[in-house]
Amino acid sequence: MDTAVPPPSGEPLTVVGPTTGVPADAAAASCGLRADAARNRARLLDAATRLLGEHGLAHLTMEAVAQAAGVGKGTVFRRFGDRTGLLFALLDHRERQFQTSFLSGPPPVGPGAPALERLHAFGPAVLRHEASHTELWLALQTDPLRALSSPPHLLRHTHLTHLLREHGAQGDVELLAHTLLAFLSTSLTHHLTVRCGMGLDRVEDAWHHLVARLTVCS
Repeated sequence: MDTAVPPPSGEPLTVVGPTTGVPADAAAASCGLRADAARNRARLLDAATRLLGEHGLAHLTMEAVAQAAGVGKGTVFRRFGDRTGLLFALLDHRERQFQTSFLSGPPPVGPGAPALERLHAFGPAVLRHEASHTELWLALQTDPLRALSSPPHLLRHTHLTHLLREHGAQGDVELLAHTLLAFLSTSLTHHLTVRCGMGLDRVEDAWHHLVARLTVCS
């Protein structure tokens, strides 16, 4: 997947490199996947997505995915290597969909709305996106430092920095973007909503207050 990095000048987004942040499975590593192989991979990932939503991570096995997709178990192993490879590919698949929403999707998350409106919309979009597969995120985010340097995280940081700068926020906009991303941490959201019993709406309200505090213009 390519990274669309918003330049400081506000020029159109520019593609500069891969953004997966997770190891690509062996079959998908080559850009020359045959059309039928690409369709088969997408079908397997769609089946895995359904299983994850219906039965949870514990029941997401290679055998279950093969059965749901109507293929042999060996096909799933050849495509993803093992269960961890499947989980990484599934997370990458979901992240690609989300990146499309804020890079080129409809406003206010995507282009076409004022920068401040997009900042307010970005947080709830991330929270809802990750809440739909929290188990998957938590299972694969075993190294917090690695997560902070992953391409998806860096892309989100670049995106928020661009929006803050476009809005005219005061202060060090790169550090402000890190502050906003820290609030959206999957681990923190899980702690607040599950262990502390806060509703996601309350967390979203806090996001809006934080954005308002950090986006004071000169």
